[in-house]
Amino acid sequence: MFKKLSIAAVTALTLSAGGALAAGGAGYVKDVDFSFEGPFGKFDQNQLQRGLQVYTEICAACHGLQYVPIRTLADEGGPHLPEDQVRAYAEQNFEVFDAEIDDTRPAKPTDHFPGSALENAPDLSLMAKARAGFHGPYGTGMNQLFKGMGGPEYIYSLLTGYTGEEKEEAGVTLYENKAFPGGWIAMAPPLYGDDVEFADGHDTDLSHISKDVSAFLMWAAEPKMMARKQAGLTGVIFLTVLSVLLYLTNKRLWAPVKGKKTS
Repeated sequence: MFKKLSIAAVTALTLSAGGALAAGGAGYVKDVDFSFEGPFGKFDQNQLQRGLQVYTEICAACHGLQYVPIRTLADEGGPHLPEDQVRAYAEQNFEVFDAEIDDTRPAKPTDHFPGSALENAPDLSLMAKARAGFHGPYGTGMNQLFKGMGGPEYIYSLLTGYTGEEKEEAGVTLYENKAFPGGWIAMAPPLYGDDVEFADGHDTDLSHISKDVSAFLMWAAEPKMMARKQAGLTGVIFLTVLSVLLYLTNKRLWAPVKGKKTS
């Protein structure tokens, strides 16, 4: 039994495919280096702010983030915008329906991002999480932990995976995409490069803005990732120290008994 478990563990730990993965008809997903990968990684605040801009100016026209409170944009470990900027951002970009006044009003930081504007446009709140871990390429949680192959890689690959080929089926235009399962997607390419202009002068080619918005959507799905990593690291250190102390205590308690047997 132990031998079978060992073989299964080794097999799970060694599942990888170099720089990119292609799992049957699941699509071609590229391995991208993100700052938050690995047990010691963390979100890049500037990257999250750029990703927020890409989402607001382009993605929000169709897709929503209904599970994300706007106030969390000010949280440390996230975009970490000043509270006055968060307030201005909410008021200038979104309107919400208020049942008390039976009308719409400018959004407040206490409100959530609006939902998707189109019925066939999926909400992006949990997109990165849904594609991560056991739902990601090759379906191994270990692979996601060490290689980062998961949600943000899938989103990046999808945004950069259009080939320019189109076809029409049942009156619907489909676009060839190397990352999308089946190879064809109904969503037209949302990004082309140079779609936005960043205040920090960062590159705006397709690869860079796709990576920025992918990182932002990872934060939207896992805003407490950094806190969990820190708690996990603290737990590992505590258990390691406790194990050493228990081992030394055990040796000291049994030393007289073992010494008598030896003599």
